[in-house]
Amino acid sequence: MSGPDTPSTPLPVDDPTGLQSFAVLLRRMNNEFNRVAQEFAHAHGLHLTDVQALIAILDADPDGVGEPMTPGRLRRQLNLTSGAVTACVDRLERAGHIHRVRAADDRRVVHLHFAEAARGLAREYFRPLARSTDTARGRFTPDELAVIVRFLGEMNRELVLLRRD
Repeated sequence: MSGPDTPSTPLPVDDPTGLQSFAVLLRRMNNEFNRVAQEFAHAHGLHLTDVQALIAILDADPDGVGEPMTPGRLRRQLNLTSGAVTACVDRLERAGHIHRVRAADDRRVVHLHFAEAARGLAREYFRPLARSTDTARGRFTPDELAVIVRFLGEMNRELVLLRRD
């Protein structure tokens, strides 16, 4: 039996829970999410990188009470140069999607916050995706959802470990 630190034995290619099946399903889901993000970017005159930055800023502090994103963290997370992050943040701020706030305890530190108007715009645009997600969730029991959430959390942790910060 394999544990969390030992590689699992590959399952047959035609196994619906095998590595190959997971890879295909995750790629398909990623492609669909990218398509939605590209459509949002196009509809709002943004670069795809801008949308990725907006998502990173929102996810860093989803309820506005945690630790907000900084330009340095954004640069590392998106694997961009300092100049590219500055240009991206400038575009997003000019468009009214985010605003910069200096940290009260250290004025050299800049926090990036999602603007309320942009939050509403994104909520409206992505409402169909939210409904689809909720429809899919409704097809599973609470116990199954707990396993799915655990898998997605573990998958995200593994992907972060692959990042070359």
